[in-house]
Amino acid sequence: MFLIKKSLLFSYLAIALFFAMGCDANAEASKAKEPTDNLKPIMGINEPIPAELAIKGKVLISYSDCYICHKTGQKSVGPSFEEIARRYPANQDYIEMLARKIILGGNGSWGSPVMDAHPQLPLNDAKTMVNYIMSMKK
Repeated sequence: MFLIKKSLLFSYLAIALFFAMGCDANAEASKAKEPTDNLKPIMGINEPIPAELAIKGKVLISYSDCYICHKTGQKSVGPSFEEIARRYPANQDYIEMLARKIILGGNGSWGSPVMDAHPQLPLNDAKTMVNYIMSMKK
C-alpha cells in the first residue's frame, strides 16, 4: 500500500512540475513577443504639413480600409494614427518610407500585428495619406 501511495505521489509531483514548467515557458515566450520600444519617438526634423494636403489625405483614408485596423486616437489592431505621428518625424524621408510601407505591407514595427499590403494604391496617394497622419503630431 505504501508503495502505491508513493508512486501516486511521485506521479502527481511529476504532473505538477510538468505544468509548472510549461507555464513558465509560455510566460517567457509571450514576453519575447511583446514590443519593447515601439512607442519611442524617432529623432528627426519635423517639417510643416500643408493643411490642404492633410485634408486630402483624410479624404483618401476615409475611402480606404485603414480604419479597419487603425483608429485616430486609440490603439486597435494596429497603432493609432496619433501614435504613428508621435513616433515618426514629419519629414519627406519618413513620409516616403511610411507610404512605401502602406503599399508593401510589413510587420514588427509595432509588435506582432501585420500590416496588409496595398499594392493597388498609388505612391502619391499613400504619401498624401501619411501627410494626414503626420498632421496629428502634437
